[in-house]
Formats: sequence, structure tokens, C-alpha cells
Amino acid sequence: MVTTIQAPIYTRDTALPTPFSIGLKPIDYGHWIEPDVDLGFYLDEKARLCRENLDEVFRMESGTEEAQEEVLTRLADHLASEHGDLYRREGSIFEMGGHRVDIADTSRPALLRAGSLVQDDLVLMRRKKTGWHIVAAYVAFPSSWSLTEKFGQPMEGVHASVPGFQGGTRNAQLVNRIFDNLLFEKPVERLNWSIKGDGALPQPVSKHTAGDPAVAGAEAIKNFIRAERQTLSRLPVSGDILFTIRVFVDPLAAIAARPDASQQLSSMARLLEGLNDDQLGYKGLRTLRDPLVAFLGALAAEKAAATEQA
Repeated sequence: MVTTIQAPIYTRDTALPTPFSIGLKPIDYGHWIEPDVDLGFYLDEKARLCRENLDEVFRMESGTEEAQEEVLTRLADHLASEHGDLYRREGSIFEMGGHRVDIADTSRPALLRAGSLVQDDLVLMRRKKTGWHIVAAYVAFPSSWSLTEKFGQPMEGVHASVPGFQGGTRNAQLVNRIFDNLLFEKPVERLNWSIKGDGALPQPVSKHTAGDPAVAGAEAIKNFIRAERQTLSRLPVSGDILFTIRVFVDPLAAIAARPDASQQLSSMARLLEGLNDDQLGYKGLRTLRDPLVAFLGALAAEKAAATEQA
């Protein structure tokens, strides 16, 4: 079991976003990738997973080599110019978080080299006749899905089990339009989150076969909020789209210790309460939603009372 990082929740706003919403926001390239002091921990995990079973975390189609190089060049330039506090570059050599990567080392695919620089997972999407497909990917930290199952599929296949995003739904059509219309100079981001009982970064087991992912009752404070910061950006040369996924795994106890804990906890309770049956089933929370909502509500009230008395 991998020990999670004890960090505060990643959120731009007071409350987390509504689950199963697209919720895209524009960003500038200065905030495209956001490495932090936990960089070494993530890179250690990526290196371990690659050593143990590379095929589970990296896949590529032939014909994507140039687009992968485009990703690597773009990412390397960004990190060197925007994050010099964490990255040292000398020619083709990058040093960061106790790791050393030669981005000119052609013995490894370019996307694998690129993913070895950052905490984010990297997914390259390409438009084909049947829609946008995953054509190359370095996914070390999946959130209850398998790269081997999803690789090569169009978005409708990738989202086949996601309520409201299956093929033919309005959201599925909207996702394809967003991909089709994404502009080179206008990357976007979104935040996704869920409650987990396990704080490990890699969670490749399907949530539909792993049982309940969270803990209820008196032990609920031991849960984690697993948040994903996702970005979409179109590559100017290939026209492919790079999808980045940065996973944050934060103890509920750490969130409860924040100054705005009452508001955060109340927001989580409201959002969970608003999930329908299909959404609860997808997240493995059918039997856990009500006790978790009750726990979060009671904890929020407790923190609010403590704040008033302070």
C-alpha cells in the first residue's frame, strides 16, 4: 500500500464542482502544468510502475511518434521557462525531484520521456472517422479504470460506463464538439473528484468489481478525497489533443482541519446528496451515500460551532 501525501485539498474555489459535470474553464499556459513540492514522490511512483509492468501504464499506436515529440518539446519548454524553481535543465538533461531525464534519449518513446518529467498522466487524442481516440498514453495513476481496456477506443467507448456520457447522449455529443472546436491558443481545465477509502495514487481496479470504495460510520474520517485536475490543449503542428490528468489524494482529516472546513464539508454533503442512482452506482456509493452525507453534515456543524466559539 502506497502512503498518500498529507496535503490540503486541491480546489480553486470554496466548493468542489458538481460530479458528472463537464465544467471546463480557460487557462493560460503559465498554469498549464502545476508541479509542486511532492514532485519526487510522484516520479518515484511512476518509475516503480514502469519497472513492474510498463504495458499497464504506457501504450502507443504507430504513427504517433511525431505528435509525441511535439508533446515532449512543448512540455520541456514550459517546465524550463515556468518552473525553474523545481526543474534544472542543461541541454537535453532535466533534473527534478531527485530524478534525471534525458529528453533526447530515443531508446524510450517521447511520451514516456515527457510523462517522466511531471506528476500528471498524459493522454494523446487523435481525430479519426469514428471520433476522438486514445492513440498514445502514459497513465500511471488511473482512477478505477484500465488503460489496457480503454486504449484505442473513441470517447464513447472510454465513457461507456459513465452515467450521462454514453454514446448518443447530449454530453457525449458535447464532448466531441468541445474536442473538435478546441483552439490552439486556448487550453482548458476541469476538476473531478470522488471519495475513496484508499489513499494510493494508482487505482487501476474497476470500481464495479472492487466493492465499496469508501468507509462509512465512525471510521469515515479515514476517507480520502481523490481530485483530478484535467487539462485539454490542442497541439499546433499535429492538431492532436493532449489530455493531462493530475491526481491529488488528500485525507478527509486534513480537509476537516482547514479554516473553511465547515463550508467545504457542507458542500461535499450537498453534492453527494444530489447524485442519482446510476451516478451512485458508478462511484460505488449506493449503500454509503446516506451515512456519508450524515457524517459530513454532522462534522460540518461541529466545525462551524467550534469556529463561532473561537
